[in-house]
Amino acid sequence: MTASTTPAHDAPGHATPAHGTPDHAPEHDIHTPHAIAADAPRAYDTVVIGGGTAGLSAALLLGRARRRVLVIDAGRPRNRFAAHMHGALGLDGMPPLELLARGRAELEHYDVEVVTGEVASIREVTRGLAVRREKDIGNGDGNEDGHGHGHGHGNVDGDDGEGNVVYTRSVLVASGIEDHLPGIDGLDALWGGDVFACPYCHGWEVRGRRLGVLATSPMSAHQALLARQWSEDLTVFLAAGAELPREARGRLAARGVVVVEDPAVAAESTGGRLTGIRTADGTVHPLDALLVSPALQPRDRFLAEIAPVRVDTLVGSFLQVDANGRTSPPGSGRPGTWSIRG
Repeated sequence: MTASTTPAHDAPGHATPAHGTPDHAPEHDIHTPHAIAADAPRAYDTVVIGGGTAGLSAALLLGRARRRVLVIDAGRPRNRFAAHMHGALGLDGMPPLELLARGRAELEHYDVEVVTGEVASIREVTRGLAVRREKDIGNGDGNEDGHGHGHGHGNVDGDDGEGNVVYTRSVLVASGIEDHLPGIDGLDALWGGDVFACPYCHGWEVRGRRLGVLATSPMSAHQALLARQWSEDLTVFLAAGAELPREARGRLAARGVVVVEDPAVAAESTGGRLTGIRTADGTVHPLDALLVSPALQPRDRFLAEIAPVRVDTLVGSFLQVDANGRTSPPGSGRPGTWSIRG
């Protein structure tokens, strides 16, 4: 998700917590290690929201800098549907949840706290921010059911009548985004396997096979031209209401890409593997893998009170931040919030 910090591919920069002291904590120089008093158990230098690779990496660096850090993770990493991740040097082919488990284990050495739960809201208080957790939803290992729920623990402070509130000088938001697939029967069950978004992540495994691209917007032509690198047998299918510009069609045709005009209505499968795409005329087009561009929804609803300004982009609506990813710049007198996009 996003709210403000270092632009990244899940790789945080060296963000420094903003000036100011949380409520209920004595005032100290922010540049001294563990500036918040040890007898303030619910006060932190930084609260990191999101325990994916971006959030855990940020927490690792902050922990090594002797900051007092809390990570709040919903336990639903975006890539939890994939059996393996690729393109990460030294970790190619590792299950995504194994990487997160390793990351959590590394944080223990630096006394970084990690809890599982949803953040309900963030509000400004005197010299800081109050972060309220809504509930505990699992153990943070990503093994929740289809509704994102699981079994586990994670109370950092118990229900104190304030909805599990903690106080912090700054918040670093790395809660990621949610993928919303087009309304075509059968896609959900295949997502993360034979249906995926990124050819760099999963294209090698289906190289040279029968590939398809589901066009949902004019930008889908770019995805199709990209996917052509992995197979000469490539077909573009149109979602209901989707159109491809004439210029894009010409470029696709020049590379031997076929465009099926009847809208796609269902993904056919056998034993959990994609076998074809059925179009509105009843034709089933044999296929081995399908690339889709989901609608992207940032997981940042909890920031509405402190960062209400949004910017509409070609890929979704995001919070307005400065060049360094901050919702409030240094010297503004407001507590700091950063986000990592990745």
